Amino acid sequence: MKSIIIPVVIIFCFGPVGGQDVANVSRAGTTSAPFLEIGVGARANGLGGAFVALADDANALYWNPSGIARLTRNEVSFVHTEWIADTQFEFAGIVFPLGASSAIGASVTVLNMGEMKVRTVFEPEGTGEMFGASDLAIGITYARSLTDKFSIGITTRYIQQSIWHMKASSVALDIGTLFTTEFNGMRIGMSISNFGNNMRLEGKDTRVYHDIDELKFGNNERINAFLETEAWSLPLTFRVGIAMDVINTSFNRLTVVADALHPNDNYESINLGTEYALNEAVFLRIGWKSLYLQDSEQGLTVGAGIHYNLVGRVGIKIDYAYADFGILNNAQRISVGIEY
Repeated sequence: MKSIIIPVVIIFCFGPVGGQDVANVSRAGTTSAPFLEIGVGARANGLGGAFVALADDANALYWNPSGIARLTRNEVSFVHTEWIADTQFEFAGIVFPLGASSAIGASVTVLNMGEMKVRTVFEPEGTGEMFGASDLAIGITYARSLTDKFSIGITTRYIQQSIWHMKASSVALDIGTLFTTEFNGMRIGMSISNFGNNMRLEGKDTRVYHDIDELKFGNNERINAFLETEAWSLPLTFRVGIAMDVINTSFNRLTVVADALHPNDNYESINLGTEYALNEAVFLRIGWKSLYLQDSEQGLTVGAGIHYNLVGRVGIKIDYAYADFGILNNAQRISVGIEY
């Protein structure tokens, strides 16, 4: 097991360093596919996005793929988010346990901006044409518990962004680990997300006509050519977090969670959250996102949920989260999960 753990720790400790400049700059807005940084799940976001060490439902496919190895039932999760600027963010994930120590999962993430008018300098009210922009990510996950306390997981994800006639795509990996300590059952989680190739927009909108030699008369002045667009790296993010039940009785549970983030396109920050569970059926959550992050519009998050066993092993989870976004108003999430 040491031969597996040591390389993983090296990747976690040194992998993200190459993605951030030595200079003390945030690099905000310098990566492609920023939709990959939108947190998944109402429960996780009600906890301020501190979920890497909890990772105990199907939404672990996003936060920490190793978490699905500890699920005991098949689980499906659907998440709808009213995102900023009237965009719609959707996520669907499914997990299948394979015996007592491993699991597989799949997920689909979509950000849809709807159709907009094509406007030009000379026709600011629109040309009569419409264009759209959307993002897509499809992931396959495998996780395994190497011991009763240590789990590891990996996700392979295909990523695509499109706007009108232009597209960019890439393939990325997520790697996560989860360890349960002897100290009051405290969990320690780590993950590195979106480790993959750079993305470059390509398509017919970059086509131009070029005259190779403007000084010669009679040559072809409309030779098809394509402008070369810049390639941008993915939003590589390293997370490490802890989760612990400070109260855990037959009817009451109080869990505190904290995540530290090191992204390649911003400063480091901390997410904090607390969840109170009454009989594991009614849940109240509060959190704070992006603590210590300079110029952040994110902050307070609150949430609630109801989990109900329908019949036999079939159960349903309904969760809601509200996140304050400052001048950008707010983001609201609704999650529905089904266990069977």
